[in-house]
Amino acid sequence: MTAEPILQLAGVSKSFGPVQALADVSLTVQAHEIHGLLGGNGAGKTTLMNVLYGLYKPDAGRILLHGQPVTITSPGAALGHGIGMVHQHFLQVNSFTVVENILIGARSHDPAGRRGQDMAAQIAALSARFGLEVDLHARIETLSMGARQRVEILKSLARGVRVLILDEPTTHLIPQEVDSLFASLRRMVAADMSVLFITHKLREVMQVCDTVSVMREGRRLLTQPRAQLSEQQIVQAMVGAETAVEGSLLFAGPPQVARSGPGEGLLMAESLTVAGEGAPLLGPLSLTLHAGEILGVAGVAGNGQQELLEALLNIRPRIGGSVHLLGQETSGLRTRAVLALGAAYVPEDRLQDGFLARATVADNLILGVHHLPRYGQRGFLNWHRIHQHAAELIDRFNIRARGPQAVAANLSGGNIQRVMLARALSHPARLLFLHNPTSGLDIPSVEFIYHELLARRDQGDGILLVSDDLDELMLLSDRIAVLYQGRLVGDLPRARFDKYTLGRMMSGVDADG
Repeated sequence: MTAEPILQLAGVSKSFGPVQALADVSLTVQAHEIHGLLGGNGAGKTTLMNVLYGLYKPDAGRILLHGQPVTITSPGAALGHGIGMVHQHFLQVNSFTVVENILIGARSHDPAGRRGQDMAAQIAALSARFGLEVDLHARIETLSMGARQRVEILKSLARGVRVLILDEPTTHLIPQEVDSLFASLRRMVAADMSVLFITHKLREVMQVCDTVSVMREGRRLLTQPRAQLSEQQIVQAMVGAETAVEGSLLFAGPPQVARSGPGEGLLMAESLTVAGEGAPLLGPLSLTLHAGEILGVAGVAGNGQQELLEALLNIRPRIGGSVHLLGQETSGLRTRAVLALGAAYVPEDRLQDGFLARATVADNLILGVHHLPRYGQRGFLNWHRIHQHAAELIDRFNIRARGPQAVAANLSGGNIQRVMLARALSHPARLLFLHNPTSGLDIPSVEFIYHELLARRDQGDGILLVSDDLDELMLLSDRIAVLYQGRLVGDLPRARFDKYTLGRMMSGVDADG
């Protein structure tokens, strides 16, 4: 490492109204370094990088490049200083080719002419140099998420960046693509670049980063060489307490308890098909979920996971096939009637589906089950009982709210997720349909939810767990089924779990192919 840092953020603060997003944060990045920025949702990681990239103006603090203060007021200014950023969600024109997307915004008065040809040759050279293979003449809409990410990285490299910010870069990648990305990052730092790697995935930080910084509640709490840190030390910095890791699911995996195997089929789908444009959007596919089983559903985001859940619950109409839930065929039933058979649902989009922002926390905790006798009789709600129930769930699920009558709109994303989970897991359902259930939760909350799910499984309930987090699926599931472009590629029992096999299946290859 060089004596002089390539980048320094000094005393950066940023508030949004009454919310202090960043409080006097300082960070130093050396040349030839992959610097991991780790923290839970709301820790301030992305806000800090948005300040560096010129998307937010800081209330206080300085940015220094090679020891000299600079002012960055826009992404264009950041690029002018050699700082690039690849966001979680890509801004790309689907109908354009790779080269055309990279040329968008380039400083050229003739992008389709000689300058465009020169840039194409430069992009091809960068692609080969850093192992970022992609068909430069392919249209974006034909590419995988991993290839689209490589396009975004090439876009930054073509603009001559020396500091590259990656925001949660592995979210939509299969394990093989993660390995390829890490190899490319190593080539970049060897070529005199530095990388800021924003993530919440502890094991990826331990695998690829040279230095690790941990943020919590808008403050930087720790910065050390990765070789000097253990996973336990990082977790303790993230959660702000001496977290017990003995027997932790996140560190040790699920307890190996002798089980008699899954019971009867609680959910059976046969030839389930959902319409699309020209070809089916989903299926036809068949699957069975047994009592006492967690069936994980893996796939790169957008390969039919949401459509599957919505078709099973009659939220989305199906054009073929049948679904039997707890022994009853559900054709023609409204979603409320399907759930009343004994199911609970946590959707992926917590703000759009199943959440009332203007209602109270208590209202949201009984939403969909308010008609049950325990909450009232003869059309009258028992508000004393409802508020008592809400207070118990607020305490049990660590929902940070000012009591049952707090307005739900004032909750953070993580607390909204806790409300959704509390409602589903407090309902005596035999079937749980969960889509990215731990999204936005801190480590202790994730650990609590994992124990709750395993307890429900062990008492004989069936859980259909759809998650973008392959580690989560491998930790909790008894079987993992893989979706690719709306079809079921196959499923693996726990004894055959292997992340690279699952990665191939997520690319459309059969497990034995």
